[in-house]
Amino acid sequence: MIIDETRSGQTTGTPEPQDPRFAALPCRPGKVIAVHLSYASRADQRGRRPAAPSYFLKPSSSVAPSQGTVERPAGTELLAFEGEVALVIGRPARHVTEEEAWSYVGWVTAANDLGLYDLRANDKGSNTRSKGRDGYTPVGPELVDARLVDPAALRVRTWVNDELVQDDTTAGLIFSLPQIVADLAQHLTLETGDVILTGTPSGSSVLAPGDVVEVEVDAPAAEGAPTSGRLVTTVVQGEGGFDPELGSLPAVDDTQRAEAWGSREAAGLPAEDTSSTDAREHEVATRPALDPDLRERLLQVPVAGLSQQLRQRGLDNVTIDGVRPLHPGAKLVGLARTLRFVPNREDLFRSHGGGYNAQKRAFDAVGEGEVIVIEARGETGSGTLGDILAIRAHANGAAGIVTDGGVRDHDAVAAVGIPVYSAGAHPAVLGRRHVPWDHDLTIACGGTTVQPGDILVGDADGVVVIPPSLAEEVVDAALAKEAEDAWVADRVAEGHSVDGLFPMNAEWRARYDAWREQS
Repeated sequence: MIIDETRSGQTTGTPEPQDPRFAALPCRPGKVIAVHLSYASRADQRGRRPAAPSYFLKPSSSVAPSQGTVERPAGTELLAFEGEVALVIGRPARHVTEEEAWSYVGWVTAANDLGLYDLRANDKGSNTRSKGRDGYTPVGPELVDARLVDPAALRVRTWVNDELVQDDTTAGLIFSLPQIVADLAQHLTLETGDVILTGTPSGSSVLAPGDVVEVEVDAPAAEGAPTSGRLVTTVVQGEGGFDPELGSLPAVDDTQRAEAWGSREAAGLPAEDTSSTDAREHEVATRPALDPDLRERLLQVPVAGLSQQLRQRGLDNVTIDGVRPLHPGAKLVGLARTLRFVPNREDLFRSHGGGYNAQKRAFDAVGEGEVIVIEARGETGSGTLGDILAIRAHANGAAGIVTDGGVRDHDAVAAVGIPVYSAGAHPAVLGRRHVPWDHDLTIACGGTTVQPGDILVGDADGVVVIPPSLAEEVVDAALAKEAEDAWVADRVAEGHSVDGLFPMNAEWRARYDAWREQS
């Protein structure tokens, strides 16, 4: 292998003998960076297409020779291959444009980004253990000079036991190779010898001991059709297991099986209903619902009366303080579905604020007769919802929305007609103050604790939270007290003094009991 000093900064000539793992590379890479999802064919297979590239790191100790073996650890089942185009950086790159980025790539070769899906869920996207194991990044066997090829016309092919299973070109990338290099270089310095694994197309699947997987990268349209040659790896069964005292153990479910094999069908799993509407309707239908008779009785009782009865039973911290209704004349009754925001931190908003985040999932999932309750820490410096989400909740049949933060598009939200309680209006978007974090968990809203399934009742006085186990007792007691208070109000209107009447002494109590028996 001849190294060109104009690309690598190294002296022209044959390199000194080195670790056989890195024999196909100019040197041991300082870092190996992999793209999560980059080919349109793979994104379509997964059913999700990223708006921007995202990455993870693999240790250089995972690099393996261009011909060798890889272990599938004992007790695991989902070792998957991913044939990829590997870029080898030829000279340091930092803050380079997309137009000039390719000039910093020294060579192109083949790579197999092997991964153990049994550990993938526990890695939570870092892929440290699932893809960082020794031998899980075979590279080579030959380097192709990047100057000789068009970065949009490289082909990657993978064979398993001589059967072609992956065949795609870099024209099918969602993000071009120069874009990936330039994007990485705006965050960190790409150093000579660093390797970038640029993602895999559709066709990735599971390997078993004895399988032989081969990967080749070439440029068929370039002069001389340069090629990396075949990268060959044989799977062997590992003998050692994992120590349960040291960390989490391998575990698989149908989701990981489907993703490792490429589809539910390939994994031998029954077909899944792909209709999100049907799936949502099924999930909503199986949730506990508020008894219609109980709901009707709750509609008849003012919040003040319910609050009084809860206090008499030792519950004095059940009012959501600081919120006011957009429709004071409307009554709110429903079961809580919860959503939690945490204080804005820019890096966390980048990872949790975009896309189909917790806020959007909560509003999509709310069902008929349910109330979205939002923990916003009493922070009113931004909105926590706007008219689009209010419309979504209303279309789902939600009973209302309660937030101890602000409402954006105040008049438009009010026009939707769904009962909404908030701490006020604010024109700023969510990200000014909040990160949507998670949903359907115990939260704090307006100074009180709210759990999914709690009963919320609201009117012009505010909102009260009722534990479901106390609801029947509390509402019946409150109705009885309302009837009593109405009788007392009539007596006061007739001119009677409140002394001895409110609250009633023994004489008035006897008169009231007699009236009840006659009614």
